[in-house]
Amino acid sequence: MRLTLIVLLTFIGFNSVLAQSADQEIKNLLEQRDEQIKELMGPEGTEYTDDQRSELKEIINGIIDFEAMAKEALDETFNTISEEQRTEFVELFSTIVRDQSLNKLDIYRAKVTYNSITANGDEARVETLAQLDDVRTPVNYDMQKKEGEWFITDMEIDDVSTAGSYNRQFQRIINQKGFDSLMTSLRKRADRA
Repeated sequence: MRLTLIVLLTFIGFNSVLAQSADQEIKNLLEQRDEQIKELMGPEGTEYTDDQRSELKEIINGIIDFEAMAKEALDETFNTISEEQRTEFVELFSTIVRDQSLNKLDIYRAKVTYNSITANGDEARVETLAQLDDVRTPVNYDMQKKEGEWFITDMEIDDVSTAGSYNRQFQRIINQKGFDSLMTSLRKRADRA
């Protein structure tokens, strides 16, 4: 009985240490990304070269798992399409999301407060508050660990899920006009990007 209790307490303690180290690992990853973005952006009013914009886009989106987010955005339809269609869909989706990440660069100047990081195995939920001037915006992340690294699988800004928002748009088009029509629309949007 005593040995079982010791083993159980050791296991609980080990899991607690793992969760704490995962929490810290995630926080370090997000803080480092935030620092890189702010450093590259420079002072307010800076005009960015095409190279700087490309680098910003890469840093901002470098830890996003676009396949996971695209799958969530397409929902059940993802499982009904061919591998070739999935690959193209993920490419188009990531191009559009990457492009939109540069629409409002000033948001990346916000001061970020980490309210909670909850890691459970290979999944985590991060809740933050971004403050820019007098505006406070909740920004939350769903994350997953793949091959030893953490990636964002969804973002919520002001309680609006990125994958969920795209899902509503995509399902409306699919229900009204079909999947091919959605792909035509995404190709046009990606070309503009």
